[in-house]
Amino acid sequence: MALDKTDQSSVPNVVPAASQCVYTACYCEENVWKLAAHVKEKCSLRESSKCYCVFISNKSKKIPLWQQRASRDADRLVVWDYHVIFVYHESKESLVFDLDTELSFPCTLKEYANACIGDERTLKEEYRRMFRVVPVEEFLNTFASDRSHMINEKGEWLAPPPSYPPISCRNSSNNIEEFISMSPDFKHGQVFNLIAFLEMFQVKS
Repeated sequence: MALDKTDQSSVPNVVPAASQCVYTACYCEENVWKLAAHVKEKCSLRESSKCYCVFISNKSKKIPLWQQRASRDADRLVVWDYHVIFVYHESKESLVFDLDTELSFPCTLKEYANACIGDERTLKEEYRRMFRVVPVEEFLNTFASDRSHMINEKGEWLAPPPSYPPISCRNSSNNIEEFISMSPDFKHGQVFNLIAFLEMFQVKS
């Protein structure tokens, strides 16, 4: 008898340890896509509907995040052009799964907001973060990247690409810039500032 997905474990229990997750440095969007696909396969629809893929960026494509593994500074600061995290929203507490942070995997969204995102009020306008929050099902069905954004003018990779084929969807082979953009003209999920993002997941800033 096949096991019904409704009988399977919750998201925190089916996500592998960080060391066992599919991971390629500098391809956070694909790392999150692979994690989302794993969750969809292992969990019920009710459980996976609590999950979101969150793109963090802004108009200037300068977003500071702290406690980043890629940094060599004491505070682990990196100014990315964009970053992507996986958020699980449960009634009691929201969790962040981010393979690029020094924090635990997962950690609470409150901890992530305090340690990695920090206080917007101390930042210049060009560094203030925006958040495109996309439900997992929508992300898996609509996201595509041919990885061309990771190739420089000389045709060289900015970072070695994943070994598996590029991710495509039914309607596109490359629409990653629509997800990175924080313009409401693109209808992938919803776009929030930091305060609204934390309020959505019931975290007090």
